[in-house]
Amino acid sequence: MRMVLDSTVFFTDIPLSGELYVPPSVISELRDIRSKSRYDTLVVRGLCVREPGPEARKRVGEAANKTGDFPVLSDTDVDILSLALEERCGIMTDDFAVQNVARELQIPVHAIQQRVARKITWRFRCRGCGRYYEKEGDCPVCGSPVKRKLK
Repeated sequence: MRMVLDSTVFFTDIPLSGELYVPPSVISELRDIRSKSRYDTLVVRGLCVREPGPEARKRVGEAANKTGDFPVLSDTDVDILSLALEERCGIMTDDFAVQNVARELQIPVHAIQQRVARKITWRFRCRGCGRYYEKEGDCPVCGSPVKRKLK
């Protein structure tokens, strides 16, 4: 099994095997001794640490804009998705926004501790006047914030 790992994997005891990948930004999220020990163990078993390239990041950004998840994706989330695109493999994550963008990019997703998220479509609605827009920001009509909500 070929898989890119989200940081949540390092905080669990689920068994892992196969070709495993992780971007360096995930490693920087590991703070406690248990997660760092798990990382060290996986490195010995062949975990590949690799930085994704700019072309894959661009494709992830386009897909995240299309799904409406771009505002909530961290740089690490973008790295995870980009690396999965480049390596043509799945992702292990519980993050629903990452799963939603992965689905848009046709990247297989394997949940870690939760269920796999259903496809989410976002709408952006003004909190003041109720008009709908294509992205978050301020309403050009009444000036109220435009916020993301489920469709």
